[in-house]
Amino acid sequence: MPVTPFHFGPGALFHAIAPKHVSFLAFCIANILIDLESLYNLVHHNHPVHTFFHSYVGATLIVAAVAFLHIVARWFATRFWLPNLLHWRDLVTRQVIIGAALGAYSHVVLDSIMHQDIQPLSPFSASNHLLGLVSLSTLHSGCIIVGVSGLLITALRWFSATR
Repeated sequence: MPVTPFHFGPGALFHAIAPKHVSFLAFCIANILIDLESLYNLVHHNHPVHTFFHSYVGATLIVAAVAFLHIVARWFATRFWLPNLLHWRDLVTRQVIIGAALGAYSHVVLDSIMHQDIQPLSPFSASNHLLGLVSLSTLHSGCIIVGVSGLLITALRWFSATR
């Protein structure tokens, strides 16, 4: 299923551990952009479903695209009114790049474990040594556990800051 929320679990933990360095918003945007490829292929009945952007080369281009979009949006926001939803204007480019990189590369890793049609090292290799590394239920449970852990850390940090 494209744009699965399981991918966001690791992002919640990364952001909770280093909130000043990791943009959760950029993490999520990178994941969604990567899965637009899968959605397109599913809708058009193309196989394989997971192609270029589900490789490390493709994920690197997604990271660059997210950073570029952030820079352009910040420039545009200085000239025209743009809503500051989720406080995106407060993010510095470094946070966006780190969040997008963690999102894009973790997406490739997680999908490599569960999808047979991924070639994460393409165009250099057709191999996928991560396939089946853990069971699907273990993978999903792990994503949920790290996501809940991230939410708990964030909540604890927020409660201690408001005291």
